[in-house]
Amino acid sequence: QVQLVESGGGLVQAGGSLRLSCAASGRTFTFSTHAMGWFRQAPGKEREFVAVISRSGGSTVYADSVKGRFTISRDNAKNTVYLQMNSLKPEDTAVYYCAADYDLLPVSRNEYDYWGQGTQVTVSS
Repeated sequence: QVQLVESGGGLVQAGGSLRLSCAASGRTFTFSTHAMGWFRQAPGKEREFVAVISRSGGSTVYADSVKGRFTISRDNAKNTVYLQMNSLKPEDTAVYYCAADYDLLPVSRNEYDYWGQGTQVTVSS
């Protein structure tokens, strides 16, 4: 059983910052062998890719919509992945999900094996 638990969401004004965390656990789950991704889903929209970080943390990929504002990072000693979100915009409002996959840098939601329950981020204008 793999558990991914997101935290850090909340309500913030436009231009503000939030830092999301996702803690991974599971008896048979080895965090450092999985790429970790962040996705988001706004009301009435499909779940979309935000960012992914490789197993070692040496490589990252971002969606164009967040490039330069969001930073993904990981701490393999703590089995945790982070998403630092700066210069937030109202269009960033969504439920944010972390996901894990035994692949290099997957960007498609269909590639991911494990998902968290999500954390709400609301950006007011």
